[in-house]
Amino acid sequence: MAAPVKHVNDHGVYVVPHYSEQLWFKYILSAAAATVAETATYPLDLTKTRLQIQGEIAHHHHHGVATDTVPHKGMVRTALGIVKEEGLHKLWQGVTPAIYRHLVYTGCRMTFYEKIREVLGKNDDGTFSFWKAVTGGVVAGGAAQFIASPTDLVKVQMQMEGRRRLEGKPLRVKGVADALKNIVRESGVRGLWKGWAPNVQRAALVNLGGKRDMYKIDFHHTPL
Repeated sequence: MAAPVKHVNDHGVYVVPHYSEQLWFKYILSAAAATVAETATYPLDLTKTRLQIQGEIAHHHHHGVATDTVPHKGMVRTALGIVKEEGLHKLWQGVTPAIYRHLVYTGCRMTFYEKIREVLGKNDDGTFSFWKAVTGGVVAGGAAQFIASPTDLVKVQMQMEGRRRLEGKPLRVKGVADALKNIVRESGVRGLWKGWAPNVQRAALVNLGGKRDMYKIDFHHTPL
């Protein structure tokens, strides 16, 4: 068994941190919370995607492209239409890669951020500078999203199957593994990161400041 990790406190004494302060425990809590939140709100994400698809279909129909199905109007009617025509469980179509994304993204983001904090270090008075918090948050969030980008792509592809259903076409994606194989077969491994740039930029901005350390910064006494 590996020896417990020790740290030096402000008095120069080596201490073994409580398990609640260790990275693995923080990861489990964060991943569990993100999974619950994603599962609870996923129908809204799916409905948003379907509304975007319906808008495209309506646009094509307006320009003379025939479609077999008139799209539902509005978020509530779209959600109710999914339940009526496909079943209640279809509101969570594509939730599996969304959960995978959180498991990968959360672990990478937390690990990267903690390592960046160690490299940059605290100020002499024990505070964490604003620029260090910003740098850590941007780099950790962006890098984690880049690694997790394939799961985002699979999620969108599984959600886009709704467009094929609306157009009366056969489904192409049967699950996460099937979607990954299709992407690699058609576009190669690089295809797994198609469209990664805007998602990475968004994740970097969302994680600006590393959340926790931003709340701890005293802007009147902390040097930039």
